[in-house]
Amino acid sequence: ATMGDAAFLLLAAEPSTALAVIAVGFVVGLISGMIVDRLHGTAFMRPVRDTQSTADGHSRHIAPISEPVSRLQGRFWQWLLLPASAIAILGSLQIDPDQLFSLPANTTNIAGAAAALCAMLLWATSRDITDYESAVSEDPKARTANLFQRVAQDTNFVTSWVIGAFLLFELTIYWTGINLSEIFANWALLLPLMGVAIGLLPGCGPQILVTSLYLSGSIPLSAQLGNAISNDGDALFPAIALAPKAALVATLYSSVPALVVAYGYFIFFE
Repeated sequence: ATMGDAAFLLLAAEPSTALAVIAVGFVVGLISGMIVDRLHGTAFMRPVRDTQSTADGHSRHIAPISEPVSRLQGRFWQWLLLPASAIAILGSLQIDPDQLFSLPANTTNIAGAAAALCAMLLWATSRDITDYESAVSEDPKARTANLFQRVAQDTNFVTSWVIGAFLLFELTIYWTGINLSEIFANWALLLPLMGVAIGLLPGCGPQILVTSLYLSGSIPLSAQLGNAISNDGDALFPAIALAPKAALVATLYSSVPALVVAYGYFIFFE
């Protein structure tokens, strides 16, 4: 049932689709979990050693970001929350903020782009990217971080991955002149499998990429469904560290209902 940070992106862009995907994931997770418990029992592959996990659920070797940077991220979003929410509501109502407030054309777009770049810069400078995990997983939270600081860390992480995904998509089309949607259409039968396969990768970053491709119209909902069911998000990292065999088996098991649902939706609805 885990969808990770990709759920935030889908909720923001297509809330009705997101609720449907989450509901399907809940039902499939509940049924498949009961089947696995019936087959193996509740203690199957549970490690016997006494291992204490970290409080924030991340691997031990990734240190939380410094408190000054965390405070700066929290302050950034604390000041932007109200104006950004107001502009988002106006946009959803098809109201142009520039015309409403008699601003020069594209003023809101330029301000939004500048704020997005600031969010990406805050995320990029908040921690060192030393390995795969540090690039695709959320920032570990300091115990002293307040609510705004914790929310800001996750928001900047998701924002950076979303912008990176859409930039990759748009620049590929711009530089090559190809239409990725047409190319994917020729491989439609493999797209659900692609979504499930990427879901096997640990971390939220690759899953945000898949959701971005779905929102851009490049891949169908069946691929999004398969990815949402098969992925474990950042939770797979501590699982790999503490119980690697169980983590591998759980990941492979999650791909089975993901393939069934993805190709079931593909066959009957797409």
